[in-house]
Amino acid sequence: MRRNENIVLIGMPGAGKSTVGVVLAKHMGRRFLDSDLVIQEKTGKLLHELITERGLQGFLDVENEINKSLDATGSVIATGGSVIYGRQAMDHLKRTGVVVYLRLSYPEIENRLGDLKQRGVALKEGQTLRDLYEERVPLYEKYADLIQECDGKSIRTIVAELAAELSQTMSKM
Repeated sequence: MRRNENIVLIGMPGAGKSTVGVVLAKHMGRRFLDSDLVIQEKTGKLLHELITERGLQGFLDVENEINKSLDATGSVIATGGSVIYGRQAMDHLKRTGVVVYLRLSYPEIENRLGDLKQRGVALKEGQTLRDLYEERVPLYEKYADLIQECDGKSIRTIVAELAAELSQTMSKM
Protein backbone atom coordinates (compact mmCIF):
# COMPACT_ATOMS: atom_id res chain seq x y z
CA MET A 1 0.00 0.00 0.00
CA ARG A 2 1.42 3.32 -1.04
CA ARG A 3 1.25 6.49 1.04
CA ASN A 4 -1.03 8.23 -1.51
CA GLU A 5 -3.49 5.33 -1.53
CA ASN A 6 -6.71 5.71 0.39
CA ILE A 7 -7.96 3.40 3.12
CA VAL A 8 -11.67 2.84 2.42
CA LEU A 9 -13.84 1.53 5.26
CA ILE A 10 -16.98 -0.43 4.40
CA GLY A 11 -19.45 -2.28 6.61
CA MET A 12 -22.91 -2.28 8.12
CA PRO A 13 -24.39 0.83 9.71
CA GLY A 14 -23.22 0.84 13.32
CA ALA A 15 -19.99 -1.04 12.54
CA GLY A 16 -17.95 2.03 13.52
CA LYS A 17 -16.70 3.19 10.12
CA SER A 18 -16.75 6.90 11.01
CA THR A 19 -15.37 6.46 14.54
CA VAL A 20 -12.64 4.01 13.51
CA GLY A 21 -11.93 6.20 10.48
CA VAL A 22 -11.26 9.36 12.50
CA VAL A 23 -9.01 7.55 15.00
CA LEU A 24 -7.18 5.61 12.27
CA ALA A 25 -6.58 8.80 10.26
CA LYS A 26 -5.06 10.51 13.33
CA HIS A 27 -3.00 7.42 14.14
CA MET A 28 -1.61 7.18 10.60
CA GLY A 29 -1.28 10.92 9.91
CA ARG A 30 -3.89 10.92 7.16
CA ARG A 31 -6.85 13.05 6.17
CA PHE A 32 -10.33 11.77 7.13
CA LEU A 33 -13.31 11.87 4.79
CA ASP A 34 -16.86 10.71 5.59
CA SER A 35 -18.69 10.08 2.33
CA ASP A 36 -22.13 10.38 4.01
CA LEU A 37 -21.20 13.93 5.05
CA VAL A 38 -20.03 14.68 1.49
CA ILE A 39 -23.44 13.49 0.21
CA GLN A 40 -25.24 15.71 2.73
CA GLU A 41 -23.01 18.66 1.85
CA LYS A 42 -23.47 18.29 -1.92
CA THR A 43 -27.25 17.74 -1.75
CA GLY A 44 -28.04 20.04 1.17
CA LYS A 45 -30.16 17.26 2.69
CA LEU A 46 -29.84 14.72 5.50
CA LEU A 47 -29.63 11.09 4.35
CA HIS A 48 -33.07 10.15 5.65
CA GLU A 49 -34.54 13.22 3.87
CA LEU A 50 -32.96 12.08 0.59
CA ILE A 51 -34.42 8.58 1.02
CA THR A 52 -37.86 10.03 1.82
CA GLU A 53 -37.79 12.47 -1.12
CA ARG A 54 -36.17 10.34 -3.82
CA GLY A 55 -36.97 6.81 -2.69
CA LEU A 56 -34.40 4.12 -2.01
CA GLN A 57 -33.18 3.78 -5.62
CA GLY A 58 -32.95 7.56 -6.00
CA PHE A 59 -30.81 7.75 -2.88
CA LEU A 60 -28.58 4.87 -4.06
CA ASP A 61 -28.10 6.64 -7.41
CA VAL A 62 -26.99 9.84 -5.65
CA GLU A 63 -24.69 7.86 -3.34
CA ASN A 64 -23.11 6.02 -6.30
CA GLU A 65 -22.65 9.25 -8.27
CA ILE A 66 -20.96 11.12 -5.41
CA ASN A 67 -18.76 8.20 -4.29
CA LYS A 68 -17.55 7.43 -7.82
CA SER A 69 -16.35 11.03 -8.13
CA LEU A 70 -14.62 11.32 -4.72
CA ASP A 71 -11.25 12.93 -5.36
CA ALA A 72 -9.03 11.99 -2.44
CA THR A 73 -5.53 10.65 -1.97
CA GLY A 74 -3.79 9.45 1.17
CA SER A 75 -7.06 9.61 3.10
CA VAL A 76 -9.10 7.36 5.33
CA ILE A 77 -12.60 7.29 3.82
CA ALA A 78 -15.62 6.12 5.83
CA THR A 79 -18.42 5.16 3.44
CA GLY A 80 -22.13 4.69 4.00
CA GLY A 81 -23.25 1.11 4.60
CA SER A 82 -25.04 0.98 1.23
CA VAL A 83 -22.01 2.06 -0.87
CA ILE A 84 -21.56 -1.57 -1.96
CA TYR A 85 -24.71 -1.33 -4.12
CA GLY A 86 -22.94 1.18 -6.40
CA ARG A 87 -20.67 -0.80 -8.72
CA GLN A 88 -19.10 2.33 -10.25
CA ALA A 89 -18.45 3.79 -6.79
CA MET A 90 -16.85 0.56 -5.57
CA ASP A 91 -14.72 0.23 -8.73
CA HIS A 92 -13.46 3.79 -8.17
CA LEU A 93 -12.81 3.26 -4.45
CA LYS A 94 -10.93 0.00 -5.10
CA ARG A 95 -8.78 1.70 -7.76
CA THR A 96 -7.81 4.50 -5.37
CA GLY A 97 -7.15 2.50 -2.22
CA VAL A 98 -7.35 -0.50 0.03
CA VAL A 99 -10.92 -1.51 0.96
CA VAL A 100 -11.33 -2.65 4.57
CA TYR A 101 -14.51 -4.39 5.72
CA LEU A 102 -15.22 -3.73 9.40
CA ARG A 103 -17.00 -6.99 10.21
CA LEU A 104 -19.45 -7.28 13.09
CA SER A 105 -21.82 -10.13 13.90
CA TYR A 106 -25.56 -9.58 13.52
CA PRO A 107 -26.22 -9.46 17.30
CA GLU A 108 -23.58 -6.69 17.68
CA ILE A 109 -25.10 -4.68 14.80
CA GLU A 110 -28.61 -5.08 16.20
CA ASN A 111 -27.39 -3.99 19.63
CA ARG A 112 -25.66 -0.84 18.29
CA LEU A 113 -28.33 0.51 15.96
CA GLY A 114 -31.10 2.79 17.13
CA ASP A 115 -33.87 4.16 14.90
CA LEU A 116 -33.04 2.91 11.39
CA LYS A 117 -35.20 5.49 9.60
CA GLN A 118 -33.74 8.45 11.54
CA ARG A 119 -30.27 7.12 10.87
CA GLY A 120 -30.87 7.05 7.12
CA VAL A 121 -30.41 3.30 6.69
CA ALA A 122 -31.32 2.25 3.15
CA LEU A 123 -34.00 -0.40 3.73
CA LYS A 124 -36.40 -1.75 1.10
CA GLU A 125 -40.11 -1.81 1.92
CA GLY A 126 -40.75 -4.61 4.43
CA GLN A 127 -37.06 -5.46 4.78
CA THR A 128 -35.82 -6.29 8.28
CA LEU A 129 -32.38 -5.50 9.66
CA ARG A 130 -31.60 -9.25 9.53
CA ASP A 131 -32.59 -9.35 5.82
CA LEU A 132 -30.39 -6.34 5.13
CA TYR A 133 -27.44 -7.89 6.99
CA GLU A 134 -27.71 -11.17 5.08
CA GLU A 135 -28.01 -9.32 1.76
CA ARG A 136 -25.00 -7.08 2.36
CA VAL A 137 -22.41 -9.34 4.00
CA PRO A 138 -21.53 -11.20 0.75
CA LEU A 139 -21.07 -7.82 -1.01
CA TYR A 140 -18.80 -6.47 1.75
CA GLU A 141 -16.73 -9.66 1.54
CA LYS A 142 -16.60 -9.45 -2.27
CA TYR A 143 -15.17 -5.93 -2.31
CA ALA A 144 -12.87 -6.18 0.75
CA ASP A 145 -9.11 -6.31 0.37
CA LEU A 146 -8.86 -6.75 4.15
CA ILE A 147 -11.39 -7.89 6.74
CA GLN A 148 -11.10 -6.47 10.26
CA GLU A 149 -12.97 -8.42 12.95
CA CYS A 150 -14.63 -5.97 15.35
CA ASP A 151 -16.81 -8.06 17.69
CA GLY A 152 -16.06 -7.36 21.34
CA LYS A 153 -13.13 -5.06 20.55
CA SER A 154 -12.55 -1.47 21.60
CA ILE A 155 -11.93 1.25 19.01
CA ARG A 156 -8.32 1.43 20.25
CA THR A 157 -7.81 -2.32 19.63
CA ILE A 158 -9.45 -2.22 16.19
CA VAL A 159 -7.30 0.75 15.13
CA ALA A 160 -4.10 -0.84 16.47
CA GLU A 161 -4.78 -4.14 14.68
CA LEU A 162 -5.77 -2.40 11.46
CA ALA A 163 -2.79 -0.02 11.48
CA ALA A 164 -0.42 -2.97 12.02
CA GLU A 165 -2.02 -4.93 9.17
CA LEU A 166 -1.94 -1.90 6.83
CA SER A 167 1.69 -1.04 7.60
CA GLN A 168 2.62 -4.69 6.98
CA THR A 169 0.81 -4.45 3.63
CA MET A 170 2.63 -1.16 2.90
CA SER A 171 6.05 -2.65 3.63
CA LYS A 172 5.48 -5.44 1.10
CA MET A 173 5.09 -2.97 -1.76
